[in-house]
Amino acid sequence: MEPEKTLLQQIREKEQEYAHKLDLVRAETEAATAAAKNDAESLLCTADSTGSAEAERFYWQEKGKIETEIEALKSRAAAERESAARKGGENQARAVQAIVGYVVME
Repeated sequence: MEPEKTLLQQIREKEQEYAHKLDLVRAETEAATAAAKNDAESLLCTADSTGSAEAERFYWQEKGKIETEIEALKSRAAAERESAARKGGENQARAVQAIVGYVVME
């Protein structure tokens, strides 16, 4: 038969029991916190690499659009330059006559 425990002994046993439970909960919490930190770091790395890849894709996509626009502008400028040269060629004879007329004072 086990002798009856004093109130102080019973309190100490409960304290030890709760201290042990507290240690278990603390260890679980620390493990969960560490896992969450690792997950967060992993997500940040993934987000960073995904963001970089997306930024590069966007850069090249927009650069392609701009280069297409530049080529269209160059083509339009060349067409306008040819049109102006053609119109100038058509009016060249009249312009020469007008200039000569002013110079000669006709």
